[in-house]
Amino acid sequence: MTLRRIAPNLLTTLLFCVTLRAGRDDLAKEITYNKDVAPILYKNCVLCHRPNDIAPMSLMSYKEARPWATSIREHVVKREKPPWHADPKVGEFSNDPRLSDAEIETIRAWVNTGAKEGDTKDLPPAPVFQEGWHIKPDLILSIPEYVASAGNQDAYEFFFVPTNFTEDKWIQAAEVLPGDRRVVHHADAIVVNGEKASEAREKTAKRFDLTGDPYQYSTGKVRHVKPDAPIVDDGCSMPEGGGFPGRSSGSEKIEPAIYLPGHLAETRPSGYAIRIPAGSYVMFAVHYNNRLGEDVRDRTSLGLVFAKEPVKHEMAEYDVENMLFQIPSNDANHRVTSCYTIPKDGIAVAYTAHMHYRGKSMKTEAIYPDGRREVLFNVPHYDFRWQETYFLKHQFLLPKGTKLVTTAYFDNSINNPLNPDPSKTIRFGEPSNEEMMSFWLHFADPRLVDAQPATAEAKH
Repeated sequence: MTLRRIAPNLLTTLLFCVTLRAGRDDLAKEITYNKDVAPILYKNCVLCHRPNDIAPMSLMSYKEARPWATSIREHVVKREKPPWHADPKVGEFSNDPRLSDAEIETIRAWVNTGAKEGDTKDLPPAPVFQEGWHIKPDLILSIPEYVASAGNQDAYEFFFVPTNFTEDKWIQAAEVLPGDRRVVHHADAIVVNGEKASEAREKTAKRFDLTGDPYQYSTGKVRHVKPDAPIVDDGCSMPEGGGFPGRSSGSEKIEPAIYLPGHLAETRPSGYAIRIPAGSYVMFAVHYNNRLGEDVRDRTSLGLVFAKEPVKHEMAEYDVENMLFQIPSNDANHRVTSCYTIPKDGIAVAYTAHMHYRGKSMKTEAIYPDGRREVLFNVPHYDFRWQETYFLKHQFLLPKGTKLVTTAYFDNSINNPLNPDPSKTIRFGEPSNEEMMSFWLHFADPRLVDAQPATAEAKH
């Protein structure tokens, strides 16, 4: 027998031995749900995978998890779950839920050896959650009950809810909880100073009266960019950075939380918090999208967790957009940019990317005053269904004069399974079948503040 004929046989034998050894290794240590898998699921998954939450099934018990064992293995081995879309090579994030190699191997071995339950004595205590929430709010503020009428697919409604705070409060964590996820497309909760509440009410009342506006028009209670408005895909080529002529691409706001598809609570690092001044209101901007054949009642809420430790840095947010892009029909890789130069020193704390169904990827770079360029944030595979806010593990200073350069790509082709209609040319618009291009920088004032922890107040 020649060497050429021996080699393939030898290779086959070696592969068989490796496979057999791997199988014996799986069996050498019995992997069970109660002892090995439940701790992983409790730490990384059940925040969403629990009864009546945003995930499609609960994994809180063996009985609930067992039918999904093969699917769980496939998704974690491919690193598709838990969902996480930031590039692991750019930045480290404190809320990164991805499993370690060892955890993935444990789940793989559990399924491969029969997905056994194990001894109930090995099962750790299950996490305790407050119904509907991913945090334990100290205070809940809710809008008045609103009826989303049948078939009303896109409408923005604004609600001003008084905080009734008699002193400034510092917010460590917050979450917007929709009253009925079937009709709440998304919801912002923005702090409005009590002295400016009347002005803000008047502004929202006139929000959709765009008569004479050269760039926008409205249909019902949503806004769109006019088809004949100037087309500026490269916002960085214009002095406004992507905003309408004469208007900046960036704006500052105080937003404790937002509800978006797949978005969880926003928990700031220790020592960082949002300040809600005494007498303030929370303005809820709720985008309703009722595709059902019936009226639906909604009472969306904001849950607040007060800072329990002294606050060192006060937080706010920059919202940077391109408003004038145009995506051609059937374009699978359309590039859009925005630029914004920050007007003061700020500590980078977290990032959020926001686009609609055609969103493909988004990257933000910083050009520092000394000319140095750095990639801050990259989402190479954007998914409208999971819009996370990415909280940095290590905060850092962005000096005044730093330019934020955001580059987004859109897939308006038939190859995008989420695309509502690839035959349409698309501009900025508030409905989901149109598009947005926004980068949100959550930042803090570098100056130290002397603030004590807030005391909880009675829930509304």
